[in-house]
Amino acid sequence: MILANFRLSFKYLLILFSMLATNAVADEGQFSAANTAWILSSSALVLLMTLPGLALFYGGLVRSKNVLSILMQCFSIAALVSVLWFAIGYSLAFDAGNSFIGGLGKALLSGIGRDSLSGDIPEPLFMLFQMTFAIITPALIIGGFAERMKFSAVLIFSGAWLLLVYAPITHWVWGGGWLAQLGLYDFAGGTVVHITAGVAALVAAKVLGPRKGFLNSAIMPHNLTMTVTGAGMLWVGWFGFNGGSALGANGTAAMAILATHLAASMGAMTWAAIEWIKFGKPSALGIVTGMVAGLGTITPASGYVGPAGALVIGLLGGIVCFYSTVYIKQKLKIDDSLDVFPVHGVGGILGTLLAGVFSSTQLGVFSGYGFAAVNETMIDQLGVQIIGVAATFTYTGVVTWLLFVIIRKLLGGLRVSTEQEVNGLDLSEHEETGYSL
Repeated sequence: MILANFRLSFKYLLILFSMLATNAVADEGQFSAANTAWILSSSALVLLMTLPGLALFYGGLVRSKNVLSILMQCFSIAALVSVLWFAIGYSLAFDAGNSFIGGLGKALLSGIGRDSLSGDIPEPLFMLFQMTFAIITPALIIGGFAERMKFSAVLIFSGAWLLLVYAPITHWVWGGGWLAQLGLYDFAGGTVVHITAGVAALVAAKVLGPRKGFLNSAIMPHNLTMTVTGAGMLWVGWFGFNGGSALGANGTAAMAILATHLAASMGAMTWAAIEWIKFGKPSALGIVTGMVAGLGTITPASGYVGPAGALVIGLLGGIVCFYSTVYIKQKLKIDDSLDVFPVHGVGGILGTLLAGVFSSTQLGVFSGYGFAAVNETMIDQLGVQIIGVAATFTYTGVVTWLLFVIIRKLLGGLRVSTEQEVNGLDLSEHEETGYSL
């Protein structure tokens, strides 16, 4: 009797396992609760990078008379970009369209409801996740024109730049455009975010000219405690930035986060070590800047390389971005006020190129996870990476410059007056002060 009951129970267990296996096959490629939960969390983490992470990071680096202007610009860009991304930006980036730009089929999320899927996550969530990337990219550019640009010019530029630069390049790389077809490796935004923001900031610094007193008097950060706090939020938020770009709760996401953390750590240590050797003491500003350099450099490679490769990328990011910062400020005398191009732009370029190297499976402990399907050798992959860097750099530079020319004519100038700049943008642009002591 016991044996008969055991056989019957075993039979039912087999039927149950068979049903579960059948359901698992049926659900493959359909809605995933685990992946959805991870991208929901990642979206919050990436928004944290801008608000309040980047706002505090940048806010502490400027003088006290301009701190509110930086916070205001970050918040305003977040709001403006969110509306524009929903209205048309997402469609231009991710609708089918052609190889250069998406169509308008997804404008205002037309035809997309709560049950619509992008892969195995809800498409509204995918749109939201991508929105957080669209928010932080023009917000990064603030560092190139901090403390001297009219607030009206900031808003017009940020909105136009989102639609004319960010959305097309996003389509090229992540929306099935021509760079995606070539097999460009950009896991989380080396070209889309960091090169575009860095180049735009460099153009802004050249077009607007330096701040009053640049290189003639010390322009010191007013609150490094605020900057370090914001930097910590950036570091944590970057886990969603890079890990979330796997679009799933899986091994790729885990490895991307590990690579991100190691590169940030190595970038921070490298920058601090260079300062220690050159100036006798490491600085808090240096270690957090090195961390951001490591993060920006690993971003395009994070999903394609192993942890040892990430460590090398962070090391090179710290070294190259440090000397780029010195060269741009002291040799070229360009007032990229908060070092957007030498840290994000140069880091994005370096990381995009190194993704073509350390994704190789033939480097021993430094190996990654292979080249794109259309590229057979490292030379093939590197060639595509170079094309991606050159195209992104050129297109961003030209369109950004044209936008500034047009906006200058529309507003009768891009800069606040000399008197307003001396008094500070907090008072002149917003009639407020950051501190009442």
